[in-house]
Amino acid sequence: MRSGLPFVQRPIPAAAGIGLRAPHIERVLSEHPPVPWFEVHSENYFGAGGAMHTALERIRADYPLSLHGVGLSLGSADALDRTHLATLQRLVDRYEPALVSDHICWGVIGGIHLNDLLPLPCTAEALTLMVSRVQQVQDALGREFLVENVSSYLSFRHAEMPESAFVAELVRRSGCGLLLDVNNVYVNSVNHGFDPHDYLRAMPHGAVREIHLAGFLRKDQLPVPLLIDSHSRPVADEVWALYREALALCGPQPTLIEWDQDIPELEVLLAEAGRAEESLHACRAVTA
Repeated sequence: MRSGLPFVQRPIPAAAGIGLRAPHIERVLSEHPPVPWFEVHSENYFGAGGAMHTALERIRADYPLSLHGVGLSLGSADALDRTHLATLQRLVDRYEPALVSDHICWGVIGGIHLNDLLPLPCTAEALTLMVSRVQQVQDALGREFLVENVSSYLSFRHAEMPESAFVAELVRRSGCGLLLDVNNVYVNSVNHGFDPHDYLRAMPHGAVREIHLAGFLRKDQLPVPLLIDSHSRPVADEVWALYREALALCGPQPTLIEWDQDIPELEVLLAEAGRAEESLHACRAVTA
């Protein structure tokens, strides 16, 4: 049910936002920091009421909002969870977010949630399934839906195309938007041995609506390189460099600093967002 608050209808600017996390909510409410926009995890607000909704309604009245899901399990062999989708639709109606997204992955089988964003085999069969699922979500929501490339730690021997081609073709065939996670591109390039610059060039640049940046953990003393997409560290220099390349290809886009574990003080997130804003400013200067 809508609260009746006067939500301002405006798109998310091509500026650097942060994820709204529980440790920072009281400061956001009391200090009203100069954040261009916030992103929240959709499933955290699937309950109908309570203190979290009370706070989010107040914040949404002043800030643009992006809803980012982790539970649709679009690539699962199970049928699309219509109850989950209907709950998401009610949340979208309630908060009128500028962007709504989820991941190119699966995480549910036989009705059991595995609590992870698991990669898909890059096959024609998996691609056809994903196209159908994304189209069903867009039809249900009545709006453009964004899909995000995920980090992964294994590859499939029977893959029929590179991940970049799978992502690009999914966006083209479904007509959805792309949430380009630059950190995940870099993590996967190290874990699977591909060129991240080729990946960025293969993306449908005109379909990019949002970019994610995050930190990773590097696992040492292993027989092969391994990076873990931990969302628990500052953005690495290698990812900042790749981000600047993504902006050169896609133009300035709304950019999110993700930090979901070992959450630091708000000032740390604002500083990371400020660094992203410097890159956005440089990109605007070039494209002006």
